[in-house]
Amino acid sequence: MALDTVITGLRQDEVTGELETESTLKCSVGVMAYNEERNIGRILQALLEQQMEGCQIEEIIVLASGCTDNTVNIVNEFASINPSIKLVVQEKRMGKASAVNLFMRHAISDILVMESADTLPEANTIARLIEPFRDPNVGMTGGHPVPINDPSTFMGYAVHMLWQLHHQIAMKSPKLGELTAYRHIFYRIPNDSAVDEANMEPLIRGQGFQLRYVPEAIVYNRGAETVQDFLKQRRRIHAGHLRMAREQGYTVATMGARPILAAIVSGFKWDWHYFLWTPAVIGLEAYGRYLGWLDYRLKKKSHAIWDIAATTKGEVK
Repeated sequence: MALDTVITGLRQDEVTGELETESTLKCSVGVMAYNEERNIGRILQALLEQQMEGCQIEEIIVLASGCTDNTVNIVNEFASINPSIKLVVQEKRMGKASAVNLFMRHAISDILVMESADTLPEANTIARLIEPFRDPNVGMTGGHPVPINDPSTFMGYAVHMLWQLHHQIAMKSPKLGELTAYRHIFYRIPNDSAVDEANMEPLIRGQGFQLRYVPEAIVYNRGAETVQDFLKQRRRIHAGHLRMAREQGYTVATMGARPILAAIVSGFKWDWHYFLWTPAVIGLEAYGRYLGWLDYRLKKKSHAIWDIAATTKGEVK
C-alpha cells in the first residue's frame, strides 16, 4: 500500500459533498467495542462532528466483538443514516488484537486511527492526531488520554496520577495508547497480544519511521474506580509488556523504574494527597506488576481476552 497520503487534484467527497484539496489527509477510524451500549452512540456522534480542516475521516468502522448488549443495534441505527459508518461483527469475543486485525483488513485509508469505544475525543482531536503525518518520517502518533474520574477520591487520584505520569514520560519518549494513528504499512499484530498499541511501536520503528506523541489530541476515558479493577488492568498490561520484550525485543518507555521515578519527583506538590496517596499508588502499581510477572513467568497466562474492569465502562462525559 502506498505511503503517500496526499490526495492529488480537487474532487467532491461522496459522503459530505465538501471539496477536498490536494493536501487533504485521509484516515479510517476503527472503534473497538465490547458491550459498549452506554457510550457507543456518544463516540460515534463525536467522530461524526469532528472538526477536520485539512483532513478527512473516510470511514468509521466499528468492530463489535462478541457483544451481548445493544451495541450492534445502536451502530446499525447510526449506519442507516451515515454511510461513512460501517459495522463488522465478531460473533464470538476473540480479544482486542483480533478485532484490530479485522479493522486493518477492512480499512481503505493509508492512515488508520484506532480508538476504544469507552473513550470520547475532543472536537478537533482526530485532525490533530493525523496532522503530523504530513511529515513523511512519522509513522505513528498517539493522543493524550485524560481521565474523567474524580481526583478527590483515592482511586480517582491513582488514575489521574497514572495518566499524568504517562503524559510526562511520553513528552520525552513517546509511549502511545488509548488513541493512536499509524500508517497502514503492516497488516496484523499477534492475535494473542494483550497490549495492541505497544505491539505496533516496534513494527513502525523497525521500518524506519518515528513515533510522535500529540498532547493536544485529547481523548477522555474512565479509569478504574476500585482497587480490584486497577490491579486487573495493571497486571494484564505488565504481563503483555514482558511478553513483547521477550518476543519482539522491544521495551516501551514506561517499563523502566527510572523514568517513572523522575516523573513522580518532577510532579512534587506540597499537598497531603501527594504525601499519603502517592506511596500507596506506587505500591499498587508495584503489586500489579508483580502479579503480571507471575502470570507471565509462572502461570504462562494469556491476557489476550481479558477480564473486563467493569468500573471503567459506561458513559464518558
